[in-house]
Amino acid sequence: MLSKKEYSEIVKRNSPKSKTPINCLKAFVSGGAICALGQGIFNLFVFLKVPENDAKTLCSCTLIFIGVVLTAFHLYEKLAKHAGAGTLVPITGFANSMSAPAIEFKSEGFITGLGAKIFIICGPVIAYGVLSSALYGVIVYIALLLH
Repeated sequence: MLSKKEYSEIVKRNSPKSKTPINCLKAFVSGGAICALGQGIFNLFVFLKVPENDAKTLCSCTLIFIGVVLTAFHLYEKLAKHAGAGTLVPITGFANSMSAPAIEFKSEGFITGLGAKIFIICGPVIAYGVLSSALYGVIVYIALLLH
């Protein structure tokens, strides 16, 4: 029987070396690049004389569209493989996580495949989003009553 110390040494010897610093750098650069792309898209809409509030909405929609298209052509997963967490945080990562199950299971049909599998990821997000927004609304309401 191995002692805790011997086991720890075996684990340490056989564990892959941590690449945390380089992974953090890749995530920072890739996430920053996606955000810079978003800022560029927003600036383009403003340049085209789109009102600022509409430009914000169009920018978000454009980034979601780009994320879904890259997911459909299996390019987002290749990008994420190298870029890491930087591709998960921006809105494109959410678009990828929502569309990937739907694209993967589309061969099972619209109801049992696409319709059911799309809620694997977005179902909890929608549920907790609605719950947290309702809770926030109650807090704001109470704060306004006390003010």
